[in-house]
Amino acid sequence: MHVSVNAATSADGKLSSRRREQLEISGDDDFARVDRLRAAADGIVVGVGTALADDPSLVRHDEAHRTSVRGPDASPPTRVVVDSTCRTPTDAAILAGEPETYVLTSKSAPDPRRAALGDAGATVVVAGEERVDLVGAFDALESVGVERLLVEGGGELIFSLFEAGLVDELTVYIANTVVGGRDAPTLADGEGFVSEFPELALGGVERLDSGVVLEWDVL
Repeated sequence: MHVSVNAATSADGKLSSRRREQLEISGDDDFARVDRLRAAADGIVVGVGTALADDPSLVRHDEAHRTSVRGPDASPPTRVVVDSTCRTPTDAAILAGEPETYVLTSKSAPDPRRAALGDAGATVVVAGEERVDLVGAFDALESVGVERLLVEGGGELIFSLFEAGLVDELTVYIANTVVGGRDAPTLADGEGFVSEFPELALGGVERLDSGVVLEWDVL
C-alpha cells in the first residue's frame, strides 16, 4: 500500500487555531491540486477529530483527472475514518452519499456504536485492542483493493502514521499566515518523537496561491 499525507498549514505549522475551527489556509489553486490528489487515490482518510470538527464529506475530486488516471469506469475514492471508539456521528457527512465509507475502530469501541455506524451505511473494520492498529487496519483495506491512500489529517493521526512507519510521502501547502498558540493543532501532534526522527527527502517545491507547496519522500 502507498500512503500519502497531504496538509495545509500556516507558516508556523498550524492546521487550525487554538479553537480548532477550520481555517481557509489555502486558495482555489491549492483546492484544485488537492482534488487531483484525491482523484488519483483509492481512498481518502481522516481521523475522527477531523470528522467531528469539520464534518467533511470527502466526495469532491477532479473527475476528469480520475478518468485519465483510473479509467472511465473508476468508482469515486473510498472514504475512511480512523475512530478507535466509534465517536463518528451516524448523521456525519462522511457517511452520506454513494462512495463507500470504512470506519477503522478497535475492540474498545462499544458494540452499540459499532452496530449504529453499520446501520448508517459504514463498513466497520475492527483492528487493535484500545486504539486502532493502523498496520492491521490498512492491511484490511488493502485486501479489498485499496492500494493508494491519501491522508488529510488531523495531526494526531498523521503523527500515529509516522510512528507506525506507514507514510510514504508528505505534501504540505504552507500559507503566508501565522496562527500561533501552544494549543493549536500542528501537522504532527501526539506524543512526538524524542529520537529516531523520521527523515524526509525534498522532491519538489512549487509556488501556489500566496504560499508554497513542498513535496517530500519519506526515507
